[in-house]
Amino acid sequence: MTTLYLSHPECLDHQTLLGHPERADRLTVIERALEEETFCNLLREAAPRGDETLALRVHPEDYVRDIYEALPQEGTVSIADDTVLSPGSWNAAMRALGACSYAVDEVVARKVDNAFCAIRPPGHHAELAKPMGFCLFNNAAVAARYAQQHHGLERVAIFDWDVHHGNGTQDIFWADKSVLYLSTHEMPLFPGTGAARETGEHDTIVNVPLQAGDGSAIFREALEVCVLPRLEAFSPDLIIISAGFDAHWRDPLANINLTEADFVHTTRAVLNVASRRCGGRVVSILEGGYDLVGLSRSVAAHVSTLMHG
Repeated sequence: MTTLYLSHPECLDHQTLLGHPERADRLTVIERALEEETFCNLLREAAPRGDETLALRVHPEDYVRDIYEALPQEGTVSIADDTVLSPGSWNAAMRALGACSYAVDEVVARKVDNAFCAIRPPGHHAELAKPMGFCLFNNAAVAARYAQQHHGLERVAIFDWDVHHGNGTQDIFWADKSVLYLSTHEMPLFPGTGAARETGEHDTIVNVPLQAGDGSAIFREALEVCVLPRLEAFSPDLIIISAGFDAHWRDPLANINLTEADFVHTTRAVLNVASRRCGGRVVSILEGGYDLVGLSRSVAAHVSTLMHG
């Protein structure tokens, strides 16, 4: 299979506070991990620069303008309890949106089989008009809307395996029957949403809360029982993965205790559904993952599986 890898140095320019878990080093260690010989056939391209019209496919104009106007000339400015802007944040966010839309272009056109976007800032906590959880714009939601509006796809599924619930993605698609949102996540944990009873207006929200310490066996059972059947039944035209790797056992922000093998298993399961339902079309977008060793190993395992199945 042909896998496209997209990133850009401007994604490093979104600066956060000293000691903040969402930091530029996350992309640096991913780049280093993918320098290994096993990735010599990985198709690598610089993420194109998107613009505000991509953000406007999901977010209100006032919200997008407020983010831009809040950019500081130097240092950082807080726009939520845990979310900051720096002078380079806008360009980083535009590269992130550009990566996601271009990945959709290439996958839908079947120029590549799948794609992985190594970008920051992440996106799945960004609600319709509210930044939070390190996120400014909802990258996965923009990718889904772009696939529908620009390419005419009818049904898009987003599988979010980040250990934190993607409250933003759920908020955006709560009343939308054309987008299936599935999330495995630890509860109770930030942001406090994601109960199983939260199913959306059209039963297209699928939340699978897990408990601290559940580990690989319970996670894989949840995947087989709760996630894959719904994904298969929805028969999407495209699958987007909100690929957070903070469920790894090394991560400091959660306690699901997954291993690289679990991300291989889950990636392969998604690819199998995609092969049967949407011609293999998968776009994976980096979300969380805050232990640098766990993150780099997990992304390497994920991308290797995208490449080889």
